[in-house]
Amino acid sequence: MFKKILVANRGEIALRIQRACRELGVKAVMVYSEADRDAKYVKLADEAVCIGPAPSPLSYLSMPAIISAAEVTDAEAIHPGYGFLSENADFAERVEKSGFQFIGPSPESIRIMGDKVSAKQAMIKAGVPCVPGSDGELPDDPVQIRRIAKAVGYPVIIKAAGGGGGRGMRVVHTEAALVNAVQMTKAEAAAAFGNPAVYMEKYLQNPRHIEIQVLADKFKNAVYLGERDCSMQRRHQKVIEEAPAPGIPRRLIERIGERCVAACKKIGYRGAGTFEFLFENGEFYFIEMNTRVQVEHPVTEMISGVDIVKTQIMVAADEKLPFTQRQIELRGHAIECRINAEDAYKFTPSPGRITTWHAPGGPGVRVDSHIYTNYFVPPNYDSMIGKLIVHGDTREQALARMRTALLETVVEGINTNIPLHKDLMVDAKFMEGGTNIHYLEEWLQLRNPKR
Repeated sequence: MFKKILVANRGEIALRIQRACRELGVKAVMVYSEADRDAKYVKLADEAVCIGPAPSPLSYLSMPAIISAAEVTDAEAIHPGYGFLSENADFAERVEKSGFQFIGPSPESIRIMGDKVSAKQAMIKAGVPCVPGSDGELPDDPVQIRRIAKAVGYPVIIKAAGGGGGRGMRVVHTEAALVNAVQMTKAEAAAAFGNPAVYMEKYLQNPRHIEIQVLADKFKNAVYLGERDCSMQRRHQKVIEEAPAPGIPRRLIERIGERCVAACKKIGYRGAGTFEFLFENGEFYFIEMNTRVQVEHPVTEMISGVDIVKTQIMVAADEKLPFTQRQIELRGHAIECRINAEDAYKFTPSPGRITTWHAPGGPGVRVDSHIYTNYFVPPNYDSMIGKLIVHGDTREQALARMRTALLETVVEGINTNIPLHKDLMVDAKFMEGGTNIHYLEEWLQLRNPKR
């Protein structure tokens, strides 16, 4: 096991990794920007290093600054968390060339899965079902593009090969709009991701977003920890996640889970990862793989009893997975609400000082958050300030616990999206379970925004 790990991230995930290190008896070096000087995890750190000013490119996205911090503190490994450099193959390569262990998959795995075209080709070879579409990158010839779209069938979606986070996508309903949409997406992809390649898929009308959590070690042992339903989304950003997915037969989950495990073994995957699927009419269609720990990992931890972050660290230290698939037992139901510093219905960011913070409690309640009373939420980063997670024996009990937990949660001084979560927890369709990825946006359009 490592003696010292550098945590190359901020916010709630930095605190989460710090806690995992403490449980393992490992010292955690926390890096921070000038905007995060007063963060809880910095105050609690064994060691802390300022890596630059507030803008991300000058701090959390600065590879030289992070590697220098690891060098001066004698860290042995670097945990990238999620976001920032976590899925940057060049960073993973640079970390390892500098003599540190990257807590995540190999640079090669990140590269394959980070390019949506090569990821899809790898999954087809591994027997994982994919959305019908182009065989690879779309050609430049408009005639060929139209031919591919006709074979796939309208509507289609054009996606950037290097895209992610809901960016670099465009839905096309008619042949007349096709070529222009492809050209625009290519231009956007080149500007946003440095890669103009795009590909085409059949646009599924009312799918659910289901993902499979996997863990694998360097000895080709791999397991899946059930599924998560992440269909409650706004602008392709997840708002609520739950596990297991309501209403999907276990035999279907087992079949797709086993295929994901087989794919991990085939590509030599190491660490934590998530296979993301669209699910429609009883069929799973692979869309991408996230080669890192995800924001919503706590719901899986709550139903499986597996500490995903600790396991990531153990596997990176060349240990074998401490369990087999047969030993994984999923219990009850878990729900996570992402708490953001933003207006609940206008979604405008709300940075500023938190004058009062009261966390909820009670059976089955977990709060992953780095905030505290008098903490200043900086305007420089993502608006998420924490996650509220509940577990119950049944989905109904989990919903009841979440309603109670949201009522108990007090955040004053800034606006949060807690009122939105309170309304969704009593929405009849959400309570029934199985809503599709468009449901939340349609729900928001139908209601009058609260002032």
